Amino acid sequence: MTTLIVAELEKNQLKESVRQLIAASTPIPGEKHLLIMGHQLDKALAECQLLPHISKIIVADDASLSDESAEKMAEVVLSIAEQYSHILTPATAFGKNFLPRVAARLDVPQLSEVIQVKDAEHFSRPIYAGSLITDVKVTEKIIPMTIRISAFDAVQGRNANGATIEKLSMPTLPNISQRVSLNLHDSTRPQLDSAKVVVSGGRGLSSQENFHALLEPLADKLNAALGASRAAVDLGYAPNDYQVGQTGKIIAPNLYIAVGISGAIQHLAGMKNAKCIVAINKDPDAPIHQVSDYSLVGDLNEVIPELTSKL
Repeated sequence: MTTLIVAELEKNQLKESVRQLIAASTPIPGEKHLLIMGHQLDKALAECQLLPHISKIIVADDASLSDESAEKMAEVVLSIAEQYSHILTPATAFGKNFLPRVAARLDVPQLSEVIQVKDAEHFSRPIYAGSLITDVKVTEKIIPMTIRISAFDAVQGRNANGATIEKLSMPTLPNISQRVSLNLHDSTRPQLDSAKVVVSGGRGLSSQENFHALLEPLADKLNAALGASRAAVDLGYAPNDYQVGQTGKIIAPNLYIAVGISGAIQHLAGMKNAKCIVAINKDPDAPIHQVSDYSLVGDLNEVIPELTSKL
């Protein structure tokens, strides 16, 4: 029994999620292999060699993989999939992009948003926007799954024994789609999906100008990531990659400050596992107050500047 972990990269560097994937794979017996895909991967490979519990690193380095095409990444994984009992990716846009193709081609079910791995066959995942947790047993020869990384603490430490490195012989890659453009939102703030503190804004901020003018100084004081409700994203207050919720990012920071967010069930599904939730909303009956540890009922236009000044 051997597990394949597919690492997500950003600017050819490993994302922290790879350590959470390793943690998730721990209850599965057998070796753990790591696959990295992209182009000019020397920096990422050096980081991979420091990871604990990894016995082999498989490197798929090809210029055509730099566009992260779902078809191409799926083909790479499929070229080695038969060697593995489990295939793990993060439940982010990266993993959701290609793993369903892998599962379909292997003719096996995919497990999505796994929050607990009990052993090689038993897993838990949320259903109905997180209101229920279902326990499932899977006995397929190969089990592909996306892992909700916020449910797992990153493994610590370094690889004492050193992993073997295998340069993958590239399969024939399809060329049926091309990336036309890539617009990256650069920020010096922590990444939303791994930040310890998150400040999120909702419809109550009323405008894009208010969103940034009120929340950015507060986030800077707390060294926090910025998030947003779906309503705020749909109204253009914040970019798509800020969205927290069932159809956005699922996070579990130490501190989550919800500003002008009513607390729809789809939003709660994305942040209810935060260790401490602070709600700031002028409506005392807003659903967000039912899940918050601290609630402040008041006008956010007055509360946020005062809170920021006190910090």
